[in-house]
Amino acid sequence: MIAAPTFHVGERAVQARVSPAVRARMEEIGPRVIRDFMPDQHREFFEQLPFVVAGTVDAGGQPWASILAQPPGFIHSPDARHLLLRAQPLAGDPLQGTLVDGAAIGLLGIEPHTRRRNRMNGIVRGVNGSGFAVELSQSFGNCPKYIQAREPLYVDRPAPAAGPVVHESAHLSDAARRMIEQADTLFIATAYAGDGDGEEAGRAGGVDVSHRGGKPGFVRVEADGTLTVPDFVGNYFFNTLGNLVVNPRAGLLFVDFDNGDLLYVAVTADIIWDGPEVDSFAGAQRLMRFKVQSMRLVESSLPLRWGDAELSPVLDATGAWS
Repeated sequence: MIAAPTFHVGERAVQARVSPAVRARMEEIGPRVIRDFMPDQHREFFEQLPFVVAGTVDAGGQPWASILAQPPGFIHSPDARHLLLRAQPLAGDPLQGTLVDGAAIGLLGIEPHTRRRNRMNGIVRGVNGSGFAVELSQSFGNCPKYIQAREPLYVDRPAPAAGPVVHESAHLSDAARRMIEQADTLFIATAYAGDGDGEEAGRAGGVDVSHRGGKPGFVRVEADGTLTVPDFVGNYFFNTLGNLVVNPRAGLLFVDFDNGDLLYVAVTADIIWDGPEVDSFAGAQRLMRFKVQSMRLVESSLPLRWGDAELSPVLDATGAWS
């Protein structure tokens, strides 16, 4: 088990804001479910995946959500505190610039068709031409809520000789807007620096990457490009929100499951805790509002093909934007 503090000051603040009872409950169960080792079932789970989502931070302090994809078996766990990933960042992925020895990294293993997901946060070690290792700081599972069931299949495709088609802008393009407005899934990377080299930075700090799901259109796109996302009830860890209350910068990743386009969006966040706008969206506990700082759309980047999606039944109780 991980010694206190399991949760950093931002996570504790959000837990306490929800209720003192939630904060007390998390204080009790956190050290039992957030571990400094991976259970065997987590190690085996990562090893069978054809992709993993990664969260890192660039030299300017901007978090990015990225994705690594290879045939199943590209991830290996030699022991309960390490993962070895035989993969290189996709062309155009910000991970090309952030994957360095000693960097903090968050990993999300997700198997959409079974709605299983497990998280692993740690430190990058031994970057080389074949891949890299991650030394674990935290390991924990996540519930299956809000995951759309679609099965990924790795497809080996030759890279275009001219390189990928990349669209970059300080504002959302029309194609990016359409992609976001149709999305039922996004990934979000956030970061917490802690107090430097202290225990809290090494244990509860670092980089986190998480999943958010909803009915198609659950992300509202305003005329000025501002994005609003409902935040539904979860496990009360508040890893993402806890990071955002102390560091509002985040990186969003949207996947076009039809053609493999990947959209990376750098944002700054505000949290709308309550009020009429929150009440107007059925199922929302609060809202996350994101101001876009930049976007990068990479065409046909992801070497995965996906089966038809089955929306999470939990979403039946959630609403839509009017």
